[in-house]
Amino acid sequence: MPKVADALSAIEVKRLTDPGTYRVGTVPGLMLRIGDSGGKYWLLRTTVQGKRTDIGVGTYPEVSLADAIKQAREQKAKIKDGINPVAERIKPALAAKQTFKAVAAAYIDSHRAGWKNPKHEQQWANTLETYAHPFIGDKHVGDVTVADVLALLKPIWSTKNETATRVRNRVELVLGYGMALGYTPRGLNPAAWRGNLDNLLPKPSKVATVDHHPAVDYKAANAFLMRLKSMPGMGARCLEFTMLTACRSGESRLAVWNEFDLEGKVWNIPAERMKAGRPHRVPLSEPVLALLKALPRIEGEVLVFPGTKPNKPLSDMTLTACMRRLNVDAVPHGLRSTFRDWAAECTSFPNEVAEMALAHAVGNATEAAYRRGDLFTKRVELMDAWAVYLTKDPSAKVIPLRKVV
Repeated sequence: MPKVADALSAIEVKRLTDPGTYRVGTVPGLMLRIGDSGGKYWLLRTTVQGKRTDIGVGTYPEVSLADAIKQAREQKAKIKDGINPVAERIKPALAAKQTFKAVAAAYIDSHRAGWKNPKHEQQWANTLETYAHPFIGDKHVGDVTVADVLALLKPIWSTKNETATRVRNRVELVLGYGMALGYTPRGLNPAAWRGNLDNLLPKPSKVATVDHHPAVDYKAANAFLMRLKSMPGMGARCLEFTMLTACRSGESRLAVWNEFDLEGKVWNIPAERMKAGRPHRVPLSEPVLALLKALPRIEGEVLVFPGTKPNKPLSDMTLTACMRRLNVDAVPHGLRSTFRDWAAECTSFPNEVAEMALAHAVGNATEAAYRRGDLFTKRVELMDAWAVYLTKDPSAKVIPLRKVV
């Protein structure tokens, strides 16, 4: 325990000018320190949680001797009650670093590696910057309330519901991240939907309809493909391949030759290139194999459908431009809907076969846990039938087969 020195008087404190540290007395550990420049300040040298610690009490003469003694006694009382005055003093500074904006930036940084599309990070940052930060960006995450979340969602909930739904979800994830880090007490997330905002806002389905991607009618799919086949260019070939395989345009644009087993008639897409994060096998029909074999093979080029620069993929707009030149009111992604409508309307293949062909999740979580196969054999038949439907000669006559009795 620090020794109690003879108490300094106010006049003695005023007269002291030599640099050094002087015991004040009255309160054990209270010191007056004089710097080389002559500046004076008070400090309390004590033990906090078993560690010797110097606690600043203020500068002289702004803090008088009497005030320094009073503050030193208060600090000693806190320490006796198990409170760490140093940590308590740091809290406001830490709180300033735990604003919603700062925690959102930390969330994005920690999840960046798990996002396959670089645009995802930018979309996150943009939506929060536009719709959340003006309302709660400078608030400590622990101070964000349900009322705050409502205030930022209400202006766009009815007019931009799809965007508002994304914003709500992202705010919930950021607040949950802050909760996991201990920046805010665990409990109900202010941006949670179920049991919370669902009582205060109408369901998204009640205020907005889903805008589906414009698609080619499955009845016109054959004529569309015939026109597409007559169009020159790598973009047209990539779009043709996309239609025949019913894959996503990003999967076809980024396809590389070592993913293909042409003899085994299968395209193996690795998990990191799939939206669901699982590897996916695509059966290759004869028209797809013929298309691939006819493509030019450039030495050193790994992409199946390269852009204008070596090992640089085609842009998504290249495929969109092909559809525009054909003057159809549709987008590349809509070709997956074309395939799905055809499978439902024109075939007897089970629903799960068509869904797996689109690399969609099939069944509930329990069913998915027990399903080990990917229905590949059945999907071979489905994709062969799709290819026949797309490439059949529209002028060919169908001769009905009559049963001999």
